[in-house]
Amino acid sequence: MKEGPRSNRDITARKVRLIDQRGDNHGVMETRAALDLAANVGLDLIEISAGEGNIPICKIGDRGRMMYEKQKKASEAKKKQKIVETKEVKLRPNIDTHDYETKMRNASKFLDNGDKVKFTMRFRGREMAHQNLGLDVLKRIEAELGDAIRVDAEPKLEGRQMMMVVSPKPKK
Repeated sequence: MKEGPRSNRDITARKVRLIDQRGDNHGVMETRAALDLAANVGLDLIEISAGEGNIPICKIGDRGRMMYEKQKKASEAKKKQKIVETKEVKLRPNIDTHDYETKMRNASKFLDNGDKVKFTMRFRGREMAHQNLGLDVLKRIEAELGDAIRVDAEPKLEGRQMMMVVSPKPKK
């Protein structure tokens, strides 16, 4: 079977609601008569939608051109899409101030680009006994970024690491 809408002899309904190439509505008519009208002007009879009941809505036009324009619209829509990536920033519970500032600067750049940021707090050895220090660092990050972010995943512990995911707030 061909891709796209049915056209010409592929239309199986006995009657169709016809719209000609200029956009004029001809009402409900026999499919054979609609095919003859389309053939007289050298164009195709294309099924646009199922219509009401069992009478499909058909239009007289160039099927190849319609398929090309549909493909072009789809590619334009795809070009305009922004793919959101998730960037990861790894931290430790006893992070130094300069390291912290560097990580925050990188996270801010990621958020400005419209990407999500996943903060991962790694615990080693005895640090597991002081998870509250890691939680404090993540809460500090949340407070510093403030109104610019939306927290997608609250800080939670998974094994030996605590994670928090944030994304930029939509601009109005």
